[in-house]
Amino acid sequence: MKYSNSLKTGLAAVMALSLAACGSSGSGDNGGSSSGTDTAAAIKLGASGPITGDAAVYGLAVQHAAEIAIEEVNALGGTQIELKFEDDQADGEKAVSAYNALMDWGMQISLATVTSGSGQAVAPNYEQDNIFGLTPSGSSTAIIYKDTVNNKDPYGVLFQMCFTDPNQGTASADYLAAHTDLGSKIGIIYRSDDNYSTGIYQTFKAEADKKGLTIVDTETFINSDTDYSVQVKKLADAGADIVFLPIYYQPASQILVEADKQGYTPNFFGCDGMDGILTLDNFDIKLAEGLYMLTPFSADAEDEKTVNFVKKYTEKYGEVPNQFAADAYDCVYAIKQAIDHAGITADMATDDITAAMVKEFTSMTFDGITGSSMTWSASGEVSKAPKAVIIENGVYVGVE
Repeated sequence: MKYSNSLKTGLAAVMALSLAACGSSGSGDNGGSSSGTDTAAAIKLGASGPITGDAAVYGLAVQHAAEIAIEEVNALGGTQIELKFEDDQADGEKAVSAYNALMDWGMQISLATVTSGSGQAVAPNYEQDNIFGLTPSGSSTAIIYKDTVNNKDPYGVLFQMCFTDPNQGTASADYLAAHTDLGSKIGIIYRSDDNYSTGIYQTFKAEADKKGLTIVDTETFINSDTDYSVQVKKLADAGADIVFLPIYYQPASQILVEADKQGYTPNFFGCDGMDGILTLDNFDIKLAEGLYMLTPFSADAEDEKTVNFVKKYTEKYGEVPNQFAADAYDCVYAIKQAIDHAGITADMATDDITAAMVKEFTSMTFDGITGSSMTWSASGEVSKAPKAVIIENGVYVGVE
C-alpha cells in the first residue's frame, strides 16, 4: 500500500476529528497502549516486531520497555504518546503487512522494526511515505542505506538506537586487541547465509588484521544446520583459546552444548545477538558461564536511570531487561526529547513532523541508559560507546 502526502494528511485529519468526537482513550489493538491518555492529542507511535515465534524474546522486550517509557512520559503531563505494536514474527512479508496496518491506524512516528530482516523489507516504505523511524535493535546497514555494499545513499528518515553490524565487528576486534588476556588465538564461527552474522564477521576480520590479531580458524554454518560438532572440533584442534560468535543466541547455545560435550573450554565472545541466551528454554545456563558479549547496556549499572528502569521492568515482567529493552526505552525518551524541542504536536502534518524529527536527531545530543552524549549522523547511524558484560552466576555483569 502506498500513501501520498496529501492522502496521509487527509487521513490524519479525519482520524483526529473522529477521535475528538468520540473522546477516545485507552488501549489500541494488538498490544497498542496509550496509558490512559487522550488519544486525540497523542502522537501516534507505531512499531512492529516478533511478539510470537522464535524471536519473541526480542520483540517482547522492545514492546514492554517502550510501554514502560510511554507510561512515564505520559505521566509527566506534557507530550503524550500512544503506542501501537504489531506482531511481524521477524518475517519480511509480515513486516510489510504490519507497516500497512500501522499506516491505516495513522502512525506519525515509528520505532520501525525490532529485527534487521523486517527492517530491510519495510525501509523503502518509510522513505516513500516520509515517516520518521528510530529502530531500537535493527542493526543491519540495510535499514538505513539503499546501497549496503558501499553504505551509501541513506533513506534519510530511518535512524538506529543500536550499533550497526559493521560497528559491532570493529568494536569487538578492538576490545579483544585491548584485552589479550582473554585469549591470543582467535577462532570464529559465523552463519554464512545471514546478513547480520556475515556483516559483523567481515568488519571483525578486517579490524583484526589491522590490529595484528591471530585468527587460527574460521568456521561457518547455515540456518538449517543443527550439528556443530565438526566446527567445534576444528576450533579445538587449531588451539583457539577464544571463540568469536557473531551469531544469535539460539545456535550459540547449541555450540556451547557441543563444546561441553567435547571438553573444549575456550573463552566465548559474542555481540548483541547473544542477548537472550539466559532465557532460552531447555538450555543449561551453566554452560554460558564466563561468556562475554559487547552491549550498550549493563543491567547492574548503578546510575539512577538504569536502576529505576531495571526495577520497574523486573517487577512488572518478572525478568531482568536485556539490551533490546534498554534500547527501546531510550528510543522513546529520545523521541520525546526531539518532539519537545521541536514543538511537535499531534495535529501537525506527517511531512512536517518527519522534517522536524530529522532536524532534531541530526543536531541533538542524548543521554540515556544505553549511553551518554549520543549523536546521530545524517545517515541515521548512532555514535555511542559499547560496554562489555560477562555472564557470572547466571546473570549479566558489567566487566568495566
